Amino acid sequence: MRRRLVESASVRSVGYDVAARTLEVEYVNGSAYQYYDVPQPTYAGLLAAPSIGAYVNAEIKPYFEFAEI
Repeated sequence: MRRRLVESASVRSVGYDVAARTLEVEYVNGSAYQYYDVPQPTYAGLLAAPSIGAYVNAEIKPYFEFAEI
């Protein structure tokens, strides 16, 4: 999955696979996670959020299953 660099103190890059509805988040510490069954509007909200790290913590981590990659 291709990730794009983002402006964030805690997140380095994000990617999204539309067909699989999978969000990938790479953190500045080098760890990366895939979040499953994420709707496309949630990904769009992430990209538009004033704080990407806060959005991940509030809108993604509590609601979607994930695995470290």
